[in-house]
Amino acid sequence: MTERDRAMLSKVPAVTLVFWIIKILATTFGETAGDTVSMSMNFGYLVGTAIFAAILILLVWRQVAAARYRPFLYWATIIASTTAGTTMADFATRSLGIGYPGGSLILLACVAASLLVWHRALGSVSVAAVHEPRAELFYWITITFSQTLGTALGDWTADTGGLGYGGAAIIFGAMLAVIAALYLWTAIDRVLLFWAAFILTRPLGAAVGDFLDKPLDHGGLAFSRPHASAVLAAVIIVLVLIWPLYPSDRRTA
Repeated sequence: MTERDRAMLSKVPAVTLVFWIIKILATTFGETAGDTVSMSMNFGYLVGTAIFAAILILLVWRQVAAARYRPFLYWATIIASTTAGTTMADFATRSLGIGYPGGSLILLACVAASLLVWHRALGSVSVAAVHEPRAELFYWITITFSQTLGTALGDWTADTGGLGYGGAAIIFGAMLAVIAALYLWTAIDRVLLFWAAFILTRPLGAAVGDFLDKPLDHGGLAFSRPHASAVLAAVIIVLVLIWPLYPSDRRTA
């Protein structure tokens, strides 16, 4: 099977600049939406996790069962993974008392283990190879772990690092810029850079989301969580409609 054939069969979008823009918006939405359910609606982290995990499982099942790449289904699954990651990370680090360092280390180990098992089972962890059910399951498991890890990292940096939400956003934005520079001007493995960037977009989204909806005395802008979530969702929908990011598009950015 040629690279073009694999691209046409792939059920995930091409990794372009627009992909990363939508991903960052989706992770920011995940933070505000997760906080809306667990905090504003007072469901708590455990119930919020159960709700979003159930939605995530349903969407992953639909994604695996789909015959081809469907933009809205794909991005809905990404959003479900990031909202579930938000509440799972908050439940582990706050409700269970593991703390940010312990939670981050456990989740980093989960991401590494998922990638290792995936590579051993299928020989590649490249998103270009995601065109059959086993690869898709590994893909979504790894993504969910990475989204949860990113939430813990973002909260850890903002809450205990003394940087605040704005400072944490700048730090993770700068780290993503370094990865982009490595992509453009070095020969470092592209798959490694992809997963590093994928993980780092989540703490960036967590920091931006918290910056939008946290109270003023906590360093936020005190925007309404439901309203911020609605605006982010609308922007994501518009971008997906304009740039559906078909798998056959092999451009990279």
